[in-house]
Amino acid sequence: MAPSKQVVAAPQGDAHIDPDQTLKASKALLAHIKKASKQKSESTGKKNILDEIEEDGSLTLAETPVWMTLTTKRHIVDTNRLKPAKIPLPHPLHTNVHESICLITADPQRAYKNIVASDEFPAELRARIGRVIGYTKLRAKYRQYEAQRQLFGEHDIFLGDDRIINRLPQALGKTFYKTTSKRPIPVVLQQSRPKAKGKRASRQKGEEEINAASPKEIAAEIEKAINSALVALTPSTNTAIKVGYASWEPEQIAENIQAVATALVEKHVPKKWNNVKSIFVKGSETTALPIWQTEELWLDGKDVIADSDAKTLEQPEKANVGKKRKSLEGNKEEKKGPLSKKQKLPASNDVTLQKQIAETKTRLRKQKEKAKAALD
Repeated sequence: MAPSKQVVAAPQGDAHIDPDQTLKASKALLAHIKKASKQKSESTGKKNILDEIEEDGSLTLAETPVWMTLTTKRHIVDTNRLKPAKIPLPHPLHTNVHESICLITADPQRAYKNIVASDEFPAELRARIGRVIGYTKLRAKYRQYEAQRQLFGEHDIFLGDDRIINRLPQALGKTFYKTTSKRPIPVVLQQSRPKAKGKRASRQKGEEEINAASPKEIAAEIEKAINSALVALTPSTNTAIKVGYASWEPEQIAENIQAVATALVEKHVPKKWNNVKSIFVKGSETTALPIWQTEELWLDGKDVIADSDAKTLEQPEKANVGKKRKSLEGNKEEKKGPLSKKQKLPASNDVTLQKQIAETKTRLRKQKEKAKAALD
């Protein structure tokens, strides 16, 4: 009889999350966060510094993030990618016009400062950009840890030129990259070259080394980056993306989840929906609420093993010192020939050992009785 296998449901390539379930989970999560914050505030007698009182007197958490977590059956990527992916959001995370922006560019720094200061650059966006700094000056001026911390606290959003984004972790260190709150967002500041016969035109001799886009193109790229969600692509089966804040309406959270989940699966997850195990929404200190879960446990037949193979894998592996380790394939052990006289093990001496133990106990008991009699 053939070994049984734990079969699963058929692949679901056209799977998509239910908007009603997404909205339901968003409402429940936001209600729980607000209730927990209110109870904590009342019990301590102090107002949470993250809380704000609206005009109608309702209590909200304006800075508490809401995360969407996606779990896959296999890793999304094989290695860590220093350049995060961007997914446009229907409801941007950075809507405060008073948030300061630091733009880190490729050299030369002066060319991009002139672009931001030009009349063609939008005045509203220019007012938000507090600093434009080139990569070389960044390395020279912010080499020390204290200087990096000062830069970290001076601005709310950091944007990095797409050409030097992979070198920023070495320049900014763990001050910026130990968390995802202020990691530089990649932006394309260089001018795209025209294509001829499907290929990009090569740089001509004598052409200026400054390859910057127009002020309008750079402004549009900055707006696009600010209005997007960042996805850190790592060799893991769990990916978390910030999709909103606890002060938002549930409909806004639900719409962002729909957009992020669809774009993330379609663009960045291998095998797309067949490789997705579950999608949840959660707060920083809350239980994750389910939005979508697959009915199949494995990606394909390679992940399903027979019962006999499973038993073989569960057996403990014996140590082979000085020999090549043999793979456990469930094969029968090779028959060994009879041992020679020199190889034969000595006969068991359990009886002799037990006799010696009994004699030792008797001797110790007599010594104890003699010592007790001497004390009396």
